[in-house]
Amino acid sequence: MSQHRSARAAVFSAGSWGTAVGKIMADAGTSVIMHARRSEIAGAINTTHRNPGYFPDVELPHTLTATTDPAAALDGADFLVLSIPAQSLRTGLAAWAPYIGPNTVIVSLMKGIEIGSGLRASQVITEVTGIGADRIAVLSGPNLAGEIMAGQPAAATIACPDEAAAHRVQHACHTPYFRPYTSADVTGCELGGAVKNVIALAVGIASGMGMGHNAQAMLITRGLAETTRLATAMGAHPATLAGLAGLGDLVATCSSPLSRNRTFGTRLGHGLTVEEATAATRQTTEGVKSAEAILALAQAHNVEMPITDVISALLHEKVTLDQAAAALMQRPPKPER
Repeated sequence: MSQHRSARAAVFSAGSWGTAVGKIMADAGTSVIMHARRSEIAGAINTTHRNPGYFPDVELPHTLTATTDPAAALDGADFLVLSIPAQSLRTGLAAWAPYIGPNTVIVSLMKGIEIGSGLRASQVITEVTGIGADRIAVLSGPNLAGEIMAGQPAAATIACPDEAAAHRVQHACHTPYFRPYTSADVTGCELGGAVKNVIALAVGIASGMGMGHNAQAMLITRGLAETTRLATAMGAHPATLAGLAGLGDLVATCSSPLSRNRTFGTRLGHGLTVEEATAATRQTTEGVKSAEAILALAQAHNVEMPITDVISALLHEKVTLDQAAAALMQRPPKPER
């Protein structure tokens, strides 16, 4: 990175979380260019400094611009920030890879597991681009985009095996309202972010069915337990799952009506089908997409994940709502740990 200019970040793409992180980085003094698929979105960002598709009432920093040209977005970028659906990552990245600079650090915001391969986002990035793990960072934590766009306080974990790269990303997104911490545990951060979406579906379903806070707290707590079991079986440090990228993200996603996974689950709890809930949500709900892939990882590592198991079965219409609730409550009693 040049000492004579501010850091430059290319954010792909201009969805809600990508827009929020673009704003964070611009507020931190990073020059940001967003890649938008639609020319009308890019044009509006450049002329009105607003994203009409997401948060149209929030003015974006004037140092944040947009383009539909991936080559232009990546030209001279110190950071490539990826905020796209996990199942679209492989295809999208293959098209953008030729424009990634030799020193660009890739920052993954994605919280899903690729169906079929069972790979985490950082692993897909390496497989598609050939870029080593030392240039791939993960940003994860209790980060509801709407609150961040309003300037409300938030924090996150930035995980990368290379400490210097993690500190570069940390500096590029540290603002008075957004506090990033660093970590070397990429696996723990990615699995915490992916599994919490499935647990949020379960909490939303419980809420939609009229269950109280006791049931929701039970699901959050036992959800953290099964997330930790899987993550540690795959090499993560258990402390990561007790931190921002684990417990913090889990609580925010399971508790807030701003969470699309909890909202999707609530709709299922009200009796909507998966197709009806998908149509009502209109945005990617990573827990729905990743539940089966996460369950396959658990089976491959001989890890018991009863909540994920039941939610996967429910999403594939193998059990009813009542059967799902009964399956969790009628499990044999056992020690908590």
